[in-house]
Amino acid sequence: MVQSSPCSVYVFDAYGTLFDVHAAVRKHEQDLGPNAAFLSEIWRSKQLEYSWVRGLMGRYRDFWSLTEEALDYAFAKVPDADQSKRAELLDAYFSLEAYPEVRSVLEALKAQGKDLAILSNGSPDMLKAAVEGNGLQDLFDHVLSVDELRTYKTAKEVYELVGTVFRAFPETVSFQSSNRWDIAGATAYGFRTVWVNRTSQPDEYKDLAPSAQLKDLEGLLFL
Repeated sequence: MVQSSPCSVYVFDAYGTLFDVHAAVRKHEQDLGPNAAFLSEIWRSKQLEYSWVRGLMGRYRDFWSLTEEALDYAFAKVPDADQSKRAELLDAYFSLEAYPEVRSVLEALKAQGKDLAILSNGSPDMLKAAVEGNGLQDLFDHVLSVDELRTYKTAKEVYELVGTVFRAFPETVSFQSSNRWDIAGATAYGFRTVWVNRTSQPDEYKDLAPSAQLKDLEGLLFL
């Protein structure tokens, strides 16, 4: 029998954790050409870089704006990709597909009586489209966006949103992310952290180790 975790609140990063950030390019890869995967990697890395730099400068722009700007940069770096697909790529990113195990894991956690939330850099409209597009709106108690704070992870106040909403101490929260830097930030804040290392990346931030490392979310039910 699976033992219920002592954590009462389960919080998930959205992009790369629940939703496949490369699904948009994969949907159009035949039209984009042989460097489609490279385009997708640049798009994602610049999207994150822009959020960190904007956060440090205190010059907030919402995550959708950064997503658009990052795609334009990716096209400039991969000039053989068909730029006429820009609008279609952005439409696909706005409502990304969830990973296959997401619904069943969330349902199992709900059956255990856990409170569930998303805590994301994504703008409210982006998150709403992704959650509803995958039919997950009935499973989350809260979908939290950094937009109300006008800054980005790993700012401490972002993680504090969870305690404010759930009136929960950090040690009662299990935080799941595929982004090692996000796990470092959440660990520093005091959450139990689970790194969902879907692509077998090497570990970083050794002084801020996760509580567990998983290949996908299914293993969460056995912690």
